[in-house]
Amino acid sequence: MASRRISGSAHLWRNAGTVMCGLLFYYFVPVGFDFPGHWPTRVVTLVAFVVGVAGLAWLANRRIGQFLAASRDTAHRVDGLLYLVCLVVLFFALFYYVLEMRDPGQFSDLRTRSDALYFTVATLGTVGFGDIHAAGQAARIATTVQMAFDLVVVGTLIAVTSTGITRRLDAANDTEPR
Repeated sequence: MASRRISGSAHLWRNAGTVMCGLLFYYFVPVGFDFPGHWPTRVVTLVAFVVGVAGLAWLANRRIGQFLAASRDTAHRVDGLLYLVCLVVLFFALFYYVLEMRDPGQFSDLRTRSDALYFTVATLGTVGFGDIHAAGQAARIATTVQMAFDLVVVGTLIAVTSTGITRRLDAANDTEPR
């Protein structure tokens, strides 16, 4: 199966779609204790959740197919890693939110889904402002697992990007006249 080149704007739209579907999933997945009470709101919530899940499934299917077809194409590999990071951030954020709702006190000042997403992204970026932090043992273990994952993914992203740059430089050197 031959790989086709994808324009920069197509990458942008595809990655923006990944983030949008992920956020629809994250903010509208019913977790029991915050499922809206009125039936019109429940329908909207359910539709938004289904759109998010369907979008993520469709994007995953396409990304896996593209990765298998063009595993040497750096752009597809970076897109795949970004997709993975998006999914993992959403997973950890949702886990942190549910953990705090079911066992209050695991985190300091984590009260909403946005707080959980903020904490997850701050941990991924190794920023650690300190306004929200893991206080309980379960939260500390989960945050440690996320930090280990983050180190592996960031290292892989750097390796994939540097490999792509090296290949382009090698190709440019091969085409120069001697």
